[in-house]
Amino acid sequence: MLSSRTSGAAVPNRLSPPLRSAALLLLVACDAKVQPEPPVALRGDAPTVAPAAPALRRLTQPQYAATVTHLFGDGMVLPSSLEPDTAIDGLVAVGAAATSISPVGVEQYEEAAYTLAEQVLADPDRTAAVVGCAPATEGCLRTFVTTFGRRAWRRSLTTDEVDRVVAVGESASATVGAPDAGVLYAMALLLQSPAFLYRDELGEVDPDAADGARRYTSVEMATRLSFLLWNGPPDDTLLDAAEAGALVTDAGLGTEVDRMLADDRSRDGVRAFFTEMLELADLDTLNKDPTLFTHMSPEVGPSAREETLLGIEAIVFGEEDWRSFYTTRRTFLDPVLASLYDVRSPTREGFAEATLPDDGLRAGFLGQASFLALQAHPTSSSATLRGAFLRDVLLCQAIPAPPADVDTSIPEADATSPTLRQRIETHLSDPTCAGCHQLTDPIGLGLENFDGLGTTRLTENGGTIDASGDLDGADFGGPVALGAALAEHPRIGPCLTETLYRYATARTVTDGESDLVDWHAAGFEEAGFHVKALLTDIATSPGFRRVGALDTEEAR
Repeated sequence: MLSSRTSGAAVPNRLSPPLRSAALLLLVACDAKVQPEPPVALRGDAPTVAPAAPALRRLTQPQYAATVTHLFGDGMVLPSSLEPDTAIDGLVAVGAAATSISPVGVEQYEEAAYTLAEQVLADPDRTAAVVGCAPATEGCLRTFVTTFGRRAWRRSLTTDEVDRVVAVGESASATVGAPDAGVLYAMALLLQSPAFLYRDELGEVDPDAADGARRYTSVEMATRLSFLLWNGPPDDTLLDAAEAGALVTDAGLGTEVDRMLADDRSRDGVRAFFTEMLELADLDTLNKDPTLFTHMSPEVGPSAREETLLGIEAIVFGEEDWRSFYTTRRTFLDPVLASLYDVRSPTREGFAEATLPDDGLRAGFLGQASFLALQAHPTSSSATLRGAFLRDVLLCQAIPAPPADVDTSIPEADATSPTLRQRIETHLSDPTCAGCHQLTDPIGLGLENFDGLGTTRLTENGGTIDASGDLDGADFGGPVALGAALAEHPRIGPCLTETLYRYATARTVTDGESDLVDWHAAGFEEAGFHVKALLTDIATSPGFRRVGALDTEEAR
């Protein structure tokens, strides 16, 4: 079953936590149970794919930053204001293919281009490394535009493009009376061009296909691969392979995918994907009432994000079963999180590997502050938010939008109803609310042993917390058992596959691709749920290499 996020339905941004909570408080047309799907059968050959039309994808802010570092090296002061990223269908990667640059954004990119160029030319060592020749030397400007332009635009410039950029630089140099001005203006032009800010991936007719099918060009595949696997621009080796035509062949593509996944930059790519999927960027602005949560500090959010990402890296690059993400007692802690979790810190500063107590309430992602604190309110926990996140993000089961006048209030605690389970009993028994709340609250209540920041507790307002429940037929007796039930849920593998495919292709899965996504899910299972195998599978997928015809009406 594909969720509404992957079935081709018109779905806007994934609901924010407050709206996700509201969506479940007053809905009448929901099934009382979500039925597990049968295991995916062993797969054969890839099914035929009917891909969507191409779309221009703007660099996201992290990709812009990674590209600046690639071009100029470390230590550059990045622009503080750029066109904001927009998540659509839960992913910024999808939003980047559907949003344009505002007039203000155009001005911000222009200012950023000149600021970066000025920084380079203010540092003689960096100038020498980036420009590669003395600006006053004859022919230097053209050499710079040709070599730097290839790296900045992720392809070789045509002769006409080089001539136009050189002409701008020569005019600036003559007007200002300084050779450096020519390089500065040429560099700034290259950095504010659509060829730099957008990923130009429009495809071509496949000469080997008898039916006129289209594919991405070898050069376009270099950019697609690098931003998928590294979340940054292609290196010279990848560009050389692309311009030699290697990336439209199975062998050439496979060689480069293997090389790129063996490179440390693939860790950046994995981090970028899971940061979007798990909404970890929101931890930078984590908002909690410090009078209620005494462990709250500005460091909690960033530390919580790093714990989750280090754990993901250990699983992915250790080629471990992805499902252990929900069950493992291994984690990575710094003193901030060790204090929050009430365990001994494995290090005095920074992060180090640690093993959580075998008899504790905390294991896997469901026991991490990155999840528990984000999927909660500023002053309390939330069974609805946590349960909805499991359904929506981890199992790809759709959550409908709420009515406009929905009442999200929950009764205050009192002597007869001290725990959240007791206070939301009305929602679970009211026919107008129960249909959807039965999908989310019973599993969310399994995490009530953690407060709104993620510290453990056995009681709430003097009442004993009951953290038992049922996840689609699997009974659990607390958060650790819930994590184990989630790990065995038949939607865990297919959901990650769907989300990674959407991230890679920057669109909601179309009807013509749904069978292919199921095929990739079967391969993920056959590979022992190894994420690196899934990345390889999708990077070499017909759905990642093929493209539909250009929509000429939209192009106008």
